[in-house]
Amino acid sequence: MKKHNCLDIDRIAFFGRTYAEYMDMFGLDESLLRQSQILDCPAGASSFAAEAHQKGIDVTACDILYDLTADKLMEKGKKDLQHVFEKFDEVSHLYVWKYYKDKDEAMILRSRALEIFANDFPVGSKERRYVQAEMPYLPFSDRTFSLVLSSNFLFLYGDRLDFNFHKACIKEFLRVCSGEIRIFPLIGLDFKPYLYLDDILSSLDSDDIKVEIVEVPFEFQKGANKMLKLYL
Repeated sequence: MKKHNCLDIDRIAFFGRTYAEYMDMFGLDESLLRQSQILDCPAGASSFAAEAHQKGIDVTACDILYDLTADKLMEKGKKDLQHVFEKFDEVSHLYVWKYYKDKDEAMILRSRALEIFANDFPVGSKERRYVQAEMPYLPFSDRTFSLVLSSNFLFLYGDRLDFNFHKACIKEFLRVCSGEIRIFPLIGLDFKPYLYLDDILSSLDSDDIKVEIVEVPFEFQKGANKMLKLYL
């Protein structure tokens, strides 16, 4: 099979990660989570909110697709999982095989996250733990959350989400957050650092916002072992 240097997928995948993966992607600890009101955005099919809820942790998840039923979301999640991993072998040489031992283990965890999410979604939607939202506009009041987490969306899809969209999303995160924002990863599907990160950060233009790039105990894409932290 011919090798490529970019994961060539034709959509923004409705994918999910587990609670344990979130803990490592974002360098989290439960003491921080238990004292925070958390927004996961966009959450996709991640099971972080569902698993956190079982632990008594306050997480609101939002995504553009949360106006669909759990069955429809499960169907889309399965199709996107199949689509991504059909393309995966073309770029498997660009991944680090330490966190996951092989593709099968990664797929098992994605499927597990999707199942946990879909099972929790009907009740969670009624409880407003899952909220439909189309970024960059979020249906929350200013400073609603003390911690905002955003994984595998901004920067990752820098080839199809433009500079102004990225900037608007980060400004919206800053609006709804009173404490800290964490974004992971900082590279795209081409395995290269997002080109305009410095431009976005300089556009924030506020002495009240502290910026830090932090290494995390998670690396799957080669070089994707850092997150962006914004402090208010």
